[in-house]
Amino acid sequence: MATANTSETIDVRENIIAVGQRLIGAKGFSAVGLNEVLLEAGVPKGSFYHYFGSKDAFGVALLESYFEEYLGDIDRTLAEPGLNMAQRLTNYWRIWQETQSFYDCQGKCLAVKLGAEVADMSEAMRGTLNRGTAGIVSRLAQAIEAGVAEGSLSIDGNPKDVAQSLYQLWLGASIMVKIVRNLQPFEVAVMTTQQMLHLGP
Repeated sequence: MATANTSETIDVRENIIAVGQRLIGAKGFSAVGLNEVLLEAGVPKGSFYHYFGSKDAFGVALLESYFEEYLGDIDRTLAEPGLNMAQRLTNYWRIWQETQSFYDCQGKCLAVKLGAEVADMSEAMRGTLNRGTAGIVSRLAQAIEAGVAEGSLSIDGNPKDVAQSLYQLWLGASIMVKIVRNLQPFEVAVMTTQQMLHLGP
């Protein structure tokens, strides 16, 4: 059983992470200084290193927390009762569009926001991104395989390759949406996804 002190430590750490996800999700990793995060979180600067040790370690913690929540959300979406797997996957892409757009994502688009920025900046953060995105692709591959087995969708190729291609498609579409400031790249991604999974419009 956690002591009050341990619980307080976890709460402070989680608060710093939550504030960091929101600020960095909006501005990027390099553009947000630790002072801004700690001021917003109401935590003294001197105590930051007790929780994380460095900004790099903080970035890893941000991404680990992000992917833990994201993968939990995927698991719930892909297990929603009363739907076939094609419908569940369609819901996943709909949720993607709602959370990964060019509007303020409130930390919900952290992988899209930080992928290109930190991959060359921090090996530890790149590794965390790699593990997290591999978890997403694995879940998509399992869902596609289940959809093929139940007959709600079909593919040309193997589920893992199709899942990888779809994830890369949607990741690229999310970046293009931010560049062009409209949702047309998502519309193209939806059509391409329907073609790859042989789904009706």
